[in-house]
This record gives sequence, C-alpha cells and structure tokens, in this order.
Amino acid sequence: MRESIDQDSWLNAYIKELDYYKDILHGRKITSLFFGGGTPSLAEPRVIETIINKIAVSADTEITMEANPTSIEAKRFAQYAKAGVNRVSIGVQSFRPEQLKFLGREHSGEEAMKAIELAQKYFPRYSFDLIYSLPEQSLADWQKELEFALRLASGHLSLYQLTIEKGTRFFSDHKRKLFSMPDDDRSAEAFTLTNAIMESHQMPGYEVSNYARAGQECQHNLNYWRYGDYIGIGPGAHGRYTNEAGAKLATIDHYSPEEWLNSIGTHGHGLKSEIALTAEEVHQETILMGIRLREGIDASLVKDKDKLAFLEGQGLVILEQGNVKATPQGRLLLNRLVAELSL
Repeated sequence: MRESIDQDSWLNAYIKELDYYKDILHGRKITSLFFGGGTPSLAEPRVIETIINKIAVSADTEITMEANPTSIEAKRFAQYAKAGVNRVSIGVQSFRPEQLKFLGREHSGEEAMKAIELAQKYFPRYSFDLIYSLPEQSLADWQKELEFALRLASGHLSLYQLTIEKGTRFFSDHKRKLFSMPDDDRSAEAFTLTNAIMESHQMPGYEVSNYARAGQECQHNLNYWRYGDYIGIGPGAHGRYTNEAGAKLATIDHYSPEEWLNSIGTHGHGLKSEIALTAEEVHQETILMGIRLREGIDASLVKDKDKLAFLEGQGLVILEQGNVKATPQGRLLLNRLVAELSL
C-alpha cells in the first residue's frame, strides 16, 4: 500500500470483506492476526488499528506485521505498537551490501540493524529473516553472517535457502547464466550447518525454515502448518476454513488490486474462487504442511504402514509418541516424503 493510495477506500474495503466473514468468525477464538504480503507497514497506523479493533482479538492474540527495514517503515514502529501490533517480522534477507544488491533490496545493512533496534524497543516479540545458499556465498561467509544475526536476534529467526522460481527475475537471470547456484551437496551442507548453529544457540528449527526458542514460535504460522483454519482477506489472499457442514473450503481473492476493489464494491467480498476440498485433497495438504514441522504429523494420517516402515528404515522419518517426524536427512527430501506418505 503506497502513500499515494486512498487509504480510506482500502480500509473500507477490508472492513466490508471482514463483514462478509462475520458469521464464520462468530464464536471462534482468534488466536492470531497477520498483516503480510506486499508492504503492509506502509499503511497508516490508523488503518491497522481500525482493522484490529474490528476483529474480536483478546489480550493473548498474536498480532504480527511484516515490515521492510527501510527508514520510512521503521519510523512508524512506535505507532504500530500503539495500534495493537505486538510482533513484527522484518524482511532483512542480508546484512551484506553485495548480497542485498543481488537480491534487489532497497535497504542497507545499517538500516536493517536500525530497524531491529527499533523493534527491540517497541515490540515484545520480533523476528527477522535471512536468505542463504546464495551465489558465491561460502559456508564460512554464511556462518559469519548467521552468527552476527544471532547477536541481534531475540527468540525467533526465519532462514530460507534461495530458490529459483519460474516467472521471477532470478529465473530469467539464471537461465541467461548471469549467476550460478550452489549444487545440491553444497545446499545440503549449508542447511546442516544452519541447523547445527541454531541448535547450539538453543533456537532449534520448529519448521524447516523457522527457528525459535521455546515459547517464541510464530503462532500464526504454526496454525497454518498444522492445517488449522484461517481466513485470508486482501488482493491475492488465500484461506482455508471449515464451514458449518464440516467441509474444508479453499479461498482465493482476486490478485489484481483493481479487480479486488471492484469485487468488494459489487459483491461485498474479493473472492475469486471458493472451493470445497475433497477428503483426499485435505489429507494430502495436511501431510504437505505438517511434515515440515519438527513435531511432525499424526501417524494415523499415513495409510500405507509398509511404506512408513520402509522410510523409517531408510532413516528419513522416525515414529515418536504417535507422530511421524522427518529426520535431518528426511528434511532434505521433503518432496519425496510428501509423495510417499500421502499414498
């Protein structure tokens, strides 16, 4: 949301879409609220406050805002905290200038450190992310950056390996051979090193790319990975919720802001589609999400017990207290685990 946008029009649209879901939300405990996607921290604090007040949040509701560490966004941290935000997730990605340039980030390492300093001051909980397995990044370089980041961290870090996705600038640049990616062995070494360092700092990975001290896990994302219900509002937002008939519905809002706003004006919601998932789709998605977690998935979800025994014998999963959990080796092969456990 940029400064030139009519923020009152956008606020009214969000309120209308929340009204559309009011019967679904009625009587449910709201455990988390997440302002993410795009640049929500460019919204005026009054917009955020009005949305929070519209939703039946309680004193223990986790209210997270994603923010870029540019000065224009970080300077509003005090106002967002006053509006009710109690957790901020900062898109740092790197502290090194050459890597920030490669990633196309507009902030500097100094701005990132300042944003973290302000987050420490104004929010009871904060997190930031880093991206690794970058071109020409040695394991020693990554270890040095991660250990520097840990000196700034509180109880949570998100650490992602760079992936090349079709349709992105990285994809086209990689295809033109403007840079080369680390091979699978080097990426596996970087992942193993990352987990060892985080374990040594008492911040184990509770999900493949997220690390936290006990009690500092992101509750919103835990609900997502545990395949709990959530409602997504806004352009391009996705949702999953169970209706009164017990069906799991998958929702997608219009991606184009213009189409979303027009749909709100015409229908009172921004939905592009709302589909009831089949039992098979729910089963597969539950495994797809849950196997990423350290706690794993309920063993009853795995129908083929012979396949489970085979994967256990391969050292890819373990069975503990009724849950199937990916081992460190298994976490390197999650796509395979999902495919085989879903059978």
